[in-house]
Parts: sequence; C-alpha cells; structure tokens
Amino acid sequence: MKLTLEEKDMLEGKYGKATQKSMEILTTLGDIYEAEKMIDIKSVQISGVSYANLGEAGLDFLSKMAIDGKARILTTLNPAGMDRDNWQALGIDEEFAKNQNRVIDAFAKMEVITTCTCTPYLIGNLPHYGQHVAWAESSAVCFCNSVIGAYTNREGGPSALASSLTGKTPKYGYHLEENRHGEVLFEIKTLIQGTDKFGVLGKVIGDKLGELKKKIPYITGIPIASVEELKSFCASVATYGGTALFHMEGITPEALKYPKPKNIKIEINEQDIKKGLAELIDEDIEVDFVSIGCPHASIDEIAQVAKLLKGKTVNKEFWITTGRPTKKIADEAGYTKIIENAGAKFAADTCCVVAPIKGRFKGIVVDSAKACYYGRAKNKFKVKIANIEECVKEATQ
Repeated sequence: MKLTLEEKDMLEGKYGKATQKSMEILTTLGDIYEAEKMIDIKSVQISGVSYANLGEAGLDFLSKMAIDGKARILTTLNPAGMDRDNWQALGIDEEFAKNQNRVIDAFAKMEVITTCTCTPYLIGNLPHYGQHVAWAESSAVCFCNSVIGAYTNREGGPSALASSLTGKTPKYGYHLEENRHGEVLFEIKTLIQGTDKFGVLGKVIGDKLGELKKKIPYITGIPIASVEELKSFCASVATYGGTALFHMEGITPEALKYPKPKNIKIEINEQDIKKGLAELIDEDIEVDFVSIGCPHASIDEIAQVAKLLKGKTVNKEFWITTGRPTKKIADEAGYTKIIENAGAKFAADTCCVVAPIKGRFKGIVVDSAKACYYGRAKNKFKVKIANIEECVKEATQ
C-alpha cells in the first residue's frame, strides 16, 4: 500500500501505541484485500460492545487501546448488553452490569461517544451521499450503503476502532464504485407493507442470495417505503443474506446510477412472502416476551406504541428497545409515561439480540425478522414475527 507521511508516522509509533496498533490492523487489511491506499473517513460506528460478546479478552484489548488512544472523528457504539440506567428493572445481573460499564468506560476514555445504538443515522451519526465511513453493525452498514448512499465495508469491531483512532480505512470493497453494481434482479410482484413484511422480504431475498452465492440485489416493484420499513429490510437482508448493499428502484439513491442486472432475474410473489412468513412463526410457541425495536425503534414507532398502549395494561414482559437520544425525545413528548404506565419497559442502549437473556423466556413475539433469527440461534426461543399492532395486542391479552 502507498502510505502518506502521516500514515507512515502512525505505523512507526510516532502518534502513540494505540494509533500504531490501529494502523497495523488497517494496513494488514489493506494488504489482504490489495488496497492501493488509505482514504480519509467521516465517521465510525463500532460493534462488539456487549460484554456478553467481548468477555475479558475483548475488554483487555480495549483497555490497552484506551491507554493512549483517542478518537479522531465522530464515533458511536453499537448496542450494549443492558440499559445503562435501567438495567435492574430489566433483570440484568449485577456482575454483568459492572463488567458492561467497564467496557463503556474504556470507550469513553478513548473519547468515543457512548451512545449505544444500531441505528446511528437516527441519532446524529448521519453521513451524506458519497461520503466514506467505517461502520460495523450489519443493518447500519446496509442502510448506510443503500439508503443513504455513503460508502462503507462491513467492519469488525477491532477494524472499526482502528479507523476511529486514525481517521482512515483502506480503499477496497464497497469504497470502490466498480464493486457496487447489482448482481441479481428481484422483481417484486406483490404488495409489501409494514416493517414485518419488509423483514420477511429481506429474509426471502437473503435466502435466495445465499443459494446463488451473490451479495448485491437490485430490487424493482416497491413503489414506496418508509425509513422504518427500510431499516427493517436492511436488518433482515443483512442477517439472512450477508448483504451490505442493495439497490431499490425509485427508492435508493444509487439505483439510477447502475444498470439492472441481466443475467439473473427472480420474481417474488405473494406465495414466496407467505412461505417466508410461515418460516418465522413457530406453531407451538408459548409467548412470555414481546420486544419492539430491532433495529432500534424510531420516534414514530414509539409514538405508535404509545397510542396503542394508552389506557391498557401489559400482561407479559414487553420491551421497547431504542437509542437513548430517541428515548429522551419520547420522554419529552409524553410517550414514555404512557408506555411505562401500561407496564411496558424501555430498554435503551440495548436490544433483545445482545442482552444476556438466554434461558429467561420461552417464546418471543417481535416485529423483526432479524430478532427471529437470533432469538432462535442465540437464545433458543420459540419465535413469532408480527407487526407493531399485533405485538401490542399480544402483550396486553
């Protein structure tokens, strides 16, 4: 790789040990992927924040980097394993809480903004079209590349941190325009509406991409999609298909930039959606947990929950997971009071995927295909996908 003088100085340790280690990580990545050079980036989003995933080995790495490492650019964090203010009410173990706070403190020492959310674009970490960034959370990477039209690879936790401490990333993968072309044309022949159905669509497309060993779908036949529907689709297609970029005609900004794929064309009809939906519902489910907000709920989704819960009482454990800045807006708007008066709980900073809840519940109803995947694979729950209205009904019946 061709390095600038500043980058060479970083690699030689002239900016401290953490910066040197970071540049070693990035140049190794660059060599592996045959990048010609580094590029400057505008923001970072770091994954691998939950102590349940990091453990002592991961925390030891962070602690060493925090000795002299400082973030050079805007950097935010993925969800942690608990709500940092309300962990006791969510049934989180005190020892876990102590260790989780050690993780957050290490990031804070590096001047990383310790807002823990999988939707950084909803809380101020919002690049614009064409900017280069280094993000790690799979759903956020997909949203960033596709919906915003910024450029990022799917970073690992260490490489994202390395980019934060240097302001650099190697120029390869989705940072190169020639790698952003659609590979498979998906023609949608049925109405897709609601976050749950967009999640199902993401699963259907993701599964087919996996079979074809392709990564970038070009999608037609979706006339309109909200931010909430798109973030649900991003989470699902990233989970089931490993997709970090898609083009959706009439919706995403780069759809007009690249031609439609001609070699592989697949139609998605109502039967495909029904089949995908059935695969996300366990028939013998015994529901004792309901969760909304995977990816983290927007203020519009929280407003909808508040409207549906007003004057009602929940009879099951019910979490609304969201970023703390969004939770603060909900506080000011009066939504939090309505939701908590009904007996539901906010779980800011965390979600049902990364919180240590394995063994606590039997069956979970969620509005997220991604949460269904991890509910089964990680926590061994029975699962059921539903829209927000159905989730609230399940929690209150």
